[in-house]
Amino acid sequence: MTSRKLAAGSAFPAITLPMLGAQPRDISRPGGSLDWMLIVVYRGKHCPLCTRYLQQLNDVLPDLNALGVDVVAVSADSAPRATAHMAEVAPQFSVAYGLTVPQMQQLGLYISDPRNGTDVEAPFAEPGLFVLNEDRILQITDISNVPFARPDLTWIAKGIGFRRGPMKAAPVNGTYA
Repeated sequence: MTSRKLAAGSAFPAITLPMLGAQPRDISRPGGSLDWMLIVVYRGKHCPLCTRYLQQLNDVLPDLNALGVDVVAVSADSAPRATAHMAEVAPQFSVAYGLTVPQMQQLGLYISDPRNGTDVEAPFAEPGLFVLNEDRILQITDISNVPFARPDLTWIAKGIGFRRGPMKAAPVNGTYA
């Protein structure tokens, strides 16, 4: 069961997580001179599709950074599992770990239990993608219950460029009440 989805156009919650190779960080706040945030929630070390998706994120990262977008990938994995997984990914972006079930619920993510025969320690989040503007307002969201239904990262970068350019003054999509 999942909690209510975060509403497009709403403020993204402040969630502080431990980071690989860095101090704990509020994942909703971009670092350096970047002013937007892309948060990619991935299932964890056990997921080969996640590995490929995160490798693709490396490929798109220069385009995202050029648009002023900071990037963090997040999972429920422990530090040792996240470290082992990222040895394969070689991320150029920040990586957070230790996402808790209450935090998954706060983000409206689908959550799965460990299954027999899989290399999983505890309940884990299914994929999610969140794009926040400079005010930490949720501009783009995608939540899935399976690892093979995720947005194309090249199109996400193009869409952010469009939202930051000609559509900057437009309201956030999906906010009809």
